[in-house]
Amino acid sequence: MKVVPLSEARTLPIWRRPVTLLFLMAIAMPLSFATWSALLNNFVIEAAGFDGADIGWLHTVREIPGFLAVGVIAVIIFVREQVLALVSLALLAVATAITAFFPTMGGILTVTMLSSIGFHYYETVNQSLQLQWLPKADAPRVLGLLLAAASGATLLAYIAIVMTWEALNLSYAFVYMVSGGLTLVIVAYCWFAFPQFEAPNPQVKKFILRRRYWLYYALQFMSGARRQIFVVFAGFMMVEKFGFEVHEVTGLFLINLVANMIFAPLMGRAVGRFGERNALSFEYVGLTLVFLAYGGLYWFGWGVILAAFLYVVDHIFFALALALKTYFQKIADPGDIAPTAAVAFTINHIAAVFLPAALGYLWLVSPQAVFTLAACMAMTSLGLALLIPRHPEPGHETIFARLAPAPAE
Repeated sequence: MKVVPLSEARTLPIWRRPVTLLFLMAIAMPLSFATWSALLNNFVIEAAGFDGADIGWLHTVREIPGFLAVGVIAVIIFVREQVLALVSLALLAVATAITAFFPTMGGILTVTMLSSIGFHYYETVNQSLQLQWLPKADAPRVLGLLLAAASGATLLAYIAIVMTWEALNLSYAFVYMVSGGLTLVIVAYCWFAFPQFEAPNPQVKKFILRRRYWLYYALQFMSGARRQIFVVFAGFMMVEKFGFEVHEVTGLFLINLVANMIFAPLMGRAVGRFGERNALSFEYVGLTLVFLAYGGLYWFGWGVILAAFLYVVDHIFFALALALKTYFQKIADPGDIAPTAAVAFTINHIAAVFLPAALGYLWLVSPQAVFTLAACMAMTSLGLALLIPRHPEPGHETIFARLAPAPAE
């Protein structure tokens, strides 16, 4: 493929520019991943007779590549990030397409591992490309639009499944093959239609941990911990406590997606206007109140309508996490973006290794204690967010740094 410097990309037609490639990849990924996720629980139970222990092992396997995302650093020594992103998307697509052909414990875990490698390596490299290719002044707005585009693709996948699954008597094999195939078609187009974009700053291709990024690392760790509580227990609560059926849970997912399509661009603009510190502080205050209210559902017996409302609001608040990306973009050395994206992705997934299982035992004793712990995590994140300067930049990563020259470490 032809190599085009990023500075010259603006002369290309719109359908060959870097931002168009980012949007196409943002659409391609959820076509496979959202479909795989939507059918997963029914498929593993019906096809392979999974029980609770089996599904636990599946999710453990699924999270391992996220924890090992730091391996991206070794891969980009030999492969361009843009190529790795498309290859990872192709791996996700192929693994999704063949899922139904391996209806055994070993087969499903193997395919899940392959799809997870594709998903997590794509997400790691995609974040790096976004921060390298988007101008700092425009990044919050475009990141919000990219999130809305991904939500729109997920919404279309869910609607297609709901409308055609019973009406056309579809099989798991057919749906998985179609979703994976659509992703592969987009990947093929991206491979042949776009040149290789060369960012002006070569990336450091080794493992790095810089002291001056400590606040970013801490915020990433707390973000991953809170995300696990929401993903694992918020939805489980809707089924266990309030008896939500499949179509009702899917309805909540659809509401969340529509809300993301509407609010994510607005939140991107808000980050650009009010700054990362204010945006993240607003998110963490809101999440603290939501998690405390989750506990109130058990303490005071509040009703199902409030529970559904909180679930949607919870999901909307997480969209403000894009401010973490733009905070790092502002403080990072340009060459640090790729390796630090990999390190941050690993840090973000540390909690995924142990937190769901550990809190699962706490849940058996006191569900409200789980949500109280989540509120404490959100308050800790708030304290960390208040350390972000109003105008972060290299050498001024926290409020304790007074515009001193940026150190090497």
